[in-house]
Amino acid sequence: MQIKKNPKADLSKNSNLYFAIGLAVILFISWRAIEWKTYDKSGYGYEALNIDDDDDEDVPITEQIKTPPPPPPPPPAPEIIEVVEDEEEIEETIIESTETDQEEIVEIVEVEEEFEDVDVPFAVIEDVPIYPGCERVAKSKRRDCFQEQINKHIRKNFRYPEIAQEMGIQGRVYVNFVIDKDGSITSIRMRGPDKNLEKEAQRIIAKLPRMTPGKQRGRAVRVPFSIPITFRLQ
Repeated sequence: MQIKKNPKADLSKNSNLYFAIGLAVILFISWRAIEWKTYDKSGYGYEALNIDDDDDEDVPITEQIKTPPPPPPPPPAPEIIEVVEDEEEIEETIIESTETDQEEIVEIVEVEEEFEDVDVPFAVIEDVPIYPGCERVAKSKRRDCFQEQINKHIRKNFRYPEIAQEMGIQGRVYVNFVIDKDGSITSIRMRGPDKNLEKEAQRIIAKLPRMTPGKQRGRAVRVPFSIPITFRLQ
């Protein structure tokens, strides 16, 4: 005889669904148990606070005492004026006349104006020094004539030092000199790359002829002048 099962009495039917529902319920109960919190109402709650009205303080009423102003100073005592009899004799001052008689001799002293010796630069002097041969040139062209004659003099008397040639020395020598009140050449100073070149530049300038001195306001003055001399090897 074969045993027949009722399909409705199958216990394994929907077992997975029941298992999932049970697991969800257990997880929910566990989560609520973990998150469960209790509070102690006996602590510092709002009911335990007792706020007194401490902010309202009684401020005492004070009265400002006004100090009276100081009394005014007493008036100064009146000055006592003593009357003194004038018994001293005062000598009379006699004012003599300042008019002079015609017979008196008046001496007139002439004071000569003294001029200091001042060097007047070549660029601003009124009457430039006149180089020999520029006397007949117009006054407005005497500066150009002076410089042209100076350059001719340098080219004519120029001589390259042999020592400088052998050593291959070349360069520019700046020469400063003064045309004195008598037209002579004084105070020659040089500045260059070599002593031999400086000596040659001094020799050339010292051979300049005597000139007509420069004038400022009609008086002869000292006139400083500067010129470069170039030494170049060919």
